[in-house]
Amino acid sequence: MATKQNTQQLPRKKSKREKRQKLVVYIMIIAMLISTITAGLAYFINF
Repeated sequence: MATKQNTQQLPRKKSKREKRQKLVVYIMIIAMLISTITAGLAYFINF
């Protein structure tokens, strides 16, 4: 069973470009969350 998984995973090896794209997407999501949280805090502080 372990050999089957290895043969399935070998052709589907992720390239550096795919990893970088995934990293950029995560960074964008985190930045969006931080900006919404800070905007919400500023709104609550002002009002």
